[in-house]
Order: sequence, then C-alpha cells, then structure tokens
Amino acid sequence: MTRPFRFGVNLLEPTPLDVWRAKCRRAEELGYDVLLVPDHLGMPAPFPSLVAAAESTSRPRVGTFVLNTGFWNPALLAREVASTAALTGGRLELGLGAGYVEAEHEEAGLPWGSPGERVSHLRRTVEELRKRQGDGVRVPLLIGGNGDRMLRLAAEHADVVAFAGARVVEGSATGQITPLSPEELDERVAKYEELASGREEPAERNLLVQQVVVTDDPEGVVQPLLERIPGLTAEQALALPILMIGSREEIAAKVRALRERYGFTYFTVLEAFMEAFGPVLAELQGLEPVAEGRPDAGMSVEGVPGVL
Repeated sequence: MTRPFRFGVNLLEPTPLDVWRAKCRRAEELGYDVLLVPDHLGMPAPFPSLVAAAESTSRPRVGTFVLNTGFWNPALLAREVASTAALTGGRLELGLGAGYVEAEHEEAGLPWGSPGERVSHLRRTVEELRKRQGDGVRVPLLIGGNGDRMLRLAAEHADVVAFAGARVVEGSATGQITPLSPEELDERVAKYEELASGREEPAERNLLVQQVVVTDDPEGVVQPLLERIPGLTAEQALALPILMIGSREEIAAKVRALRERYGFTYFTVLEAFMEAFGPVLAELQGLEPVAEGRPDAGMSVEGVPGVL
C-alpha cells in the first residue's frame, strides 16, 4: 500500500520569536506536515526552536533535519530529546546524521574523525537513545545518508530513511555537494532495499529537495548550475531528483514520478523555497491553494552547507 505524501520545510534562518512564530504559522497555513530545523553553526539551535514551533502551531509535527551527532554526547542528547518530546506534546520526530561539514567541527573545537568513526558514533547514539526511551514513549527516528554504512544503520533502526540525492565533493571541508544522477540514486535506493529486505515494517522514504522554482523558462533557471558542473546538459540538470524546476503542474508530475520510481513519499524543501512549493503541495495533497505570501527572496541559500 502506497504511503500518503508528507511534506516538510527545513527552517534555516535564525529570527526573533515573533518572526519565528509567524514563519511557522505560515508553513502550517501552506499545508506543510513537518516543521524542521537543521544542526549547523550559525543557524537556529534545534531543540528550543522546535519547542517554539510547536507552541506556535497546532497541526504539524516538528523535527530535526538532521542533527549532527558529532556535536552531541549520546546521554545528554537523550535528555534533550525526552524534554523536547514532552514539551511539544509528542509531536517530535528525531532526524540524525553523521555530519558532513568538517569546518564546523574545527570551529566548535570538536574531533572530526574518519567516516567510519562518525558512523560508529551515530550508531552508539541511536543505541543510547533507544535504551533511554521508556514508558512506551518512542520518538520516530529518521536517519539520513548515502553511504553503505549509513544505509545499513537506517535499515536496522530508522522509521524514516532520508536520501540526500547528492554527495559531498571529495576534499571539501565546507560541505560542498554535487548531485546524484537519477541512475546513481537508483543504485543507492536499491542498496537500501537490499539491506532492509528483512524488515517487518517498511520505512518511510524521504528526499531532500535543493531547489524549487516555478517558471516557464526552466532551461534558463538551470544555467548557473551548468556553469558549476561541467558536462551536465540542461536536460540532465532538469532530470536531477533534487531539483524541482518548471510549471506547477510539471513539478507536481515530477514528485509523483519520484514516488513511483524510488518510493519517496516524504519530501523536504528548504525555507527559501517554502512559498514556491506551496501551490505544488496543495495540488499533491488535494488542498485549496493558499493566497501568496512574501516572496521567496526573503532569505538566501548562498553559503548554506549542502545547497547547490
């Protein structure tokens, strides 16, 4: 049975409380199902921001997307999770990742380690969180990543497996990414399916969308990306799973096609594209379109780790 669509927005911009509340209410009005906060230096602190988001809204769930577990002691993180779950009325979903921005660890004075060491720390964190969740309270767990170790961990423990649709550029300390082609993403999803073949309950599958642009000139919109990724044609760029560029109807059709091809039913967009994706979300959810809000130019994604 196909899962219904869910849509989340990752809120990246720190703001005063009144602005934060208004932003969260707008996301709820647009129909987003999950209000999310990442875990990067210079961005909102995840847990207090999620408590404020829950207090400002009534319907959406709230979550981290995703915590950099290298920043966290597992036992202390378990305390944060338990308190936040209680203060949000059980609406918390916990997203975890191994971290991919070396420069942030250096700035924070924390060890970076090898990929294997970071995944091992994430595994210990998951085990500690599960051990400390008692009294029948279990926060849904999302694990995000592309590598085999991460996919194995997600297959074993995650309620939601999140695919980035991109990989970190080799040698980049700042989290610069390059997109996966549709065929490369096929291979990663197939690997996850192999690792998760013994699960009784299938996990929900998430995709992080990097750009949403409603336009009648999609080829013009992707030109800057073609300049940064030599050898990529406009047609190939527009086919990338993490880009949603075209008319509202074309983007909605692409989302449905991604569900059919990869099993993605939960899509996350970045705050800068929250308004642009709103009409697409309404069409996919069968909702009445919401009146237009402020332009998406309200914030920039320039310099944000992991943004094309």
